[in-house]
Amino acid sequence: MITLNRVTKETSIKVSVNINGTGNYKISTGVGFFDHMLESFSKHSLIDIEIEAKGDTHIDDHHTVEDVGIVLGQAFAEAIYPVKNIERFGSASIVMDEALVSAHLDISNRPYLHFDISIDGKVGNFDTELVEEFFRAFVLNSRITLHLTEDRGRNKHHIIEAGFKAVAVALRRGLTENSRVTMPSTKGTI
Repeated sequence: MITLNRVTKETSIKVSVNINGTGNYKISTGVGFFDHMLESFSKHSLIDIEIEAKGDTHIDDHHTVEDVGIVLGQAFAEAIYPVKNIERFGSASIVMDEALVSAHLDISNRPYLHFDISIDGKVGNFDTELVEEFFRAFVLNSRITLHLTEDRGRNKHHIIEAGFKAVAVALRRGLTENSRVTMPSTKGTI
């Protein structure tokens, strides 16, 4: 279990991650919809995640969501690098009623985010633009390459949740242990 803390004038974040877990979670960010997405992310990735976050949500949820992405990404990076004996690449397409969202990732040590999901407005009190902010912070700090695309959908809740689940399943597949893959790169390092 990797545990990291980050304290700023805007947020106080504590994250614990076990990438070889079973999908157990204990998440409290003060942002209800975001908690729901992170719980789903943990469950479907089979990664145990504990998050205790307090932020300036009286202003808005931006700092809390972004900083959770930063610390969660840093914990992932600490847990997965140096890479060895894993599949490295993972893909998943997840349906949720009318929504279909695909995630393709490379545990590459090279951060890159392609985010092609058109969601504007709110789900409850949650600003949907924060989904991209979370994934950008997570990708930059976990140093993975992620392409997240909306194939179809109308309901914002369904689209966002399918996105979190798609990334979770793609990560689960990319992190799958494979003893035959001693180093998943022709360079000899990732």
